[in-house]
Amino acid sequence: MYMYKENMSLQRKNYLSKRRKNKTLITVCRIGIVLVLFAAWEIAADIGAIDTFITSKPSRMVQTAISLFKTGDLLRHIGVTCLETVVGFLIGTVTGTLTAILLWSSKTLASILEPYLIVLNSLPKIALGPIFIIWIGSGKTAIIVMALTISLIVTVLEVYTAFSCVSEEKIKLIRCFGGSKLDVLLKVVLPSNVPAIVNALKVNVGLSWVGVIVGEFLVSKEGLGYLIVYGSQVFQLDLVMTSTLILAMCATAMYQCVAIAEKRLIKQSNYL
Repeated sequence: MYMYKENMSLQRKNYLSKRRKNKTLITVCRIGIVLVLFAAWEIAADIGAIDTFITSKPSRMVQTAISLFKTGDLLRHIGVTCLETVVGFLIGTVTGTLTAILLWSSKTLASILEPYLIVLNSLPKIALGPIFIIWIGSGKTAIIVMALTISLIVTVLEVYTAFSCVSEEKIKLIRCFGGSKLDVLLKVVLPSNVPAIVNALKVNVGLSWVGVIVGEFLVSKEGLGYLIVYGSQVFQLDLVMTSTLILAMCATAMYQCVAIAEKRLIKQSNYL
């Protein structure tokens, strides 16, 4: 018996060691790909294989970022865009989830609103940007509403679809024990759909960034979207490429935050 436990312990240690090595390999490969791409970009620019006026190059992008940081503009523009994105993301996710719960609670209401949701989801929301600017004004509120509009309908449809696919047997079991509709929601529907809600969060990360950047393209005088538009207007491709790279880094960081929250939420739901 003791030898059996010892062998199991060794197997467990070997398994964990292999997992750690695999994760390390994946991380190294990811970083290596980025470094190789940037090195190839820099070398191609130095030997004249690409036109730096059109494509810029990593070293000039670093210099541009340092210059913006020294003047204090870099953190200000990043802060503005991140704030607008986070606010739009949170409002869109919370409002969309609550709307999905409302539709789940009333099949009649869901049947009434379903055609309108489909039409709104098919509508190119970016086209509504000028309308929001006229209605709301050319401030941060219009940009946040733009981000909210793009992410809201997707959240409603995705979460409501997941709620509708919950096993009827589980719902009947709660009903048999005298559970109310609230009990069904809190003890069956929400816990079993944590992955769907988290997936909606992941989708909303990208959609919120799209909405904010489009809004900044149209009306903003600060933010990463503004820097991209300004750089293209004055043909400063170093500024355009630097802002785009920073935008990608910020979006990735936000996505990683959602991924960390996903692990905790799924762990908590499994515990419950």
